[in-house]
Amino acid sequence: MEYYVSPFNHSTELKFPDKITIYDTTLRDGEQTPGVCLRTPEKVRIARKLDELKIHQIEAGFPVVSNEEKRSIKAIMNEDLNADILVLSRTKKEDIDTAIDCGVDGIITFMGTSNLHLKHKIKMSQEEILNICMSSIEHAKDHGLFVAFSAEDATRTDLEFLKKLYKKAEDYGADRVHIADTVGAISPQGISYLVKELKSQLKTDIALHCHNDFGMALSNSISGLLAGANAISTTVNGIGERAGNTSLEELVMALKLIYNVDLDFNIKIFYELSKLVEKLTNMKIPENKPIVGRNVFRHESGIHVDAVLEEPLTYEPFLPELIGHQRRIVLGKHSGCRAVKAKLNECGIEVSRDELCKIVERVKFQREKGKYINDKLFNEIVRSVRGPVDL
Repeated sequence: MEYYVSPFNHSTELKFPDKITIYDTTLRDGEQTPGVCLRTPEKVRIARKLDELKIHQIEAGFPVVSNEEKRSIKAIMNEDLNADILVLSRTKKEDIDTAIDCGVDGIITFMGTSNLHLKHKIKMSQEEILNICMSSIEHAKDHGLFVAFSAEDATRTDLEFLKKLYKKAEDYGADRVHIADTVGAISPQGISYLVKELKSQLKTDIALHCHNDFGMALSNSISGLLAGANAISTTVNGIGERAGNTSLEELVMALKLIYNVDLDFNIKIFYELSKLVEKLTNMKIPENKPIVGRNVFRHESGIHVDAVLEEPLTYEPFLPELIGHQRRIVLGKHSGCRAVKAKLNECGIEVSRDELCKIVERVKFQREKGKYINDKLFNEIVRSVRGPVDL
C-alpha cells in the first residue's frame, strides 16, 4: 500500500470536470517573486522537468519584458516539448506580435477589471477596456493562437460587468477565460458562487489563477473545480508574487490521493522538480512545506518512530517514494530506544540493552543542551558508552 487517506473523503458525491488542465506559471508568475531572475538555461531546465512531469501547459514568460525573456521563450520552443507553451501578453498589439514572433502555441492576455484597477491603474471606463480587450482577442485569433482572456482582479470586479466581459470574450473566440484572484481575497465559498454564476452564462472553459495571501489558494482551486472550472494555474513550490500561487505539487497530490482524481502526471519526479526550482530560484522550501518539505517524512517522537518503523502509513499519508522523497528518522529529546536501535542497526553496531538505554539518555541530554544529533555527535555518544566504534 502506497497511501492511506480518510475513508470519509467520498462520503458525499463530488463532481469534478471530466478533463482538468493544469497550466503552470512557475516561469512567469513564479519568476515575478521579488529577488528571482531566471536566465535562459535555467528556464529551459525547469521547462524540461515540467514536461517530464507531463504538465499540460507551460506559461513560459512575458516576452515583451526584455530581449532575454524573448530568447528564453524561443529556446523553450526549440525544445519541442509535449506541453503547450503559453505566454503572457497585455491587451496591446505589440505584446501579441512579440508572442507571435516567439512561435508560441498561445497567449494569456489580461486587463485589470475591478473599479480599483480602472480608477487607480488603468484610468479608463468599463466600456473603453471592453473594446480594447476584444480587439486584442480578435488580433490573436486572426494569427491562429490559443487565446485565454484573464480579468485581473476578477474576484473584486462587479459581477454583472464580469459576466458581460467574459461573454463578449467568448463571442470573439476566446478559448478560455481566466478568473484571476489577484490578491487572494476570495473564499472557497465565494469562488464556488462566482464560477457557478459564470457557468450559467458561458460555454467556454473557465480557469482559476489563485494567489495565496490568506492561505486559501489550494482550497479555492479545488472549490472552483467542484463548481465547474476546468483549468488551474499553479507554480512549483507555490512561489510567486507576495504569498505565492497555488502549489503544483499540493494540488496534484490532493486531487490524486484525497479526491481520487488522477491527472496522470509523472509524480515520482515531484521532489526532484521541487529541489530544482528551489536551487535555481534561490527560494528555500520551508521545512514544513506540504508534500515536498524536509520535515514531511522526518520523524523524531519515540511513539511515532516506533509505529513508523512497523508501518510507515501510521504517521504518513503516503509513502515518500511515491514522489521521489525519502524518509528520515531524526534523533532528539523525544527519541526512544527503537529509534536509536534503528540508527545503530543502520551503522552495523550491536549493543547490550543497558548500553542502548545509556545511549538514549545521552542523546536526549545532548539535544536538550541545544546540540543537533548528527552522525559525528552520535558517534561520540556511542563511543562514550561502549568505547571506540567505526560508524
